[in-house]
Amino acid sequence: GMMNAFVEHIIRALVDHPGEVLITSLDGRRNVIIELRCHSGDMGRVIGKNGKTIGAIRTLLSGLAAKQGRKAVLEVVE
Repeated sequence: GMMNAFVEHIIRALVDHPGEVLITSLDGRRNVIIELRCHSGDMGRVIGKNGKTIGAIRTLLSGLAAKQGRKAVLEVVE
């Protein structure tokens, strides 16, 4: 859905291996769990210093989900 596309767009813009970005989601009625996989060399870039980058993306994602009356969880899968 829209949230997947949003996360995918941002992550692909950040990484060196955009072709290896894989986003899957488990859509529930109230919750959506988004799993993000990427090239191991891009992991640090996605997470950012002290988790700042992934934190910012999670904040934006929460705002999007809230508009739909839902909660979103973004998990980075190694």
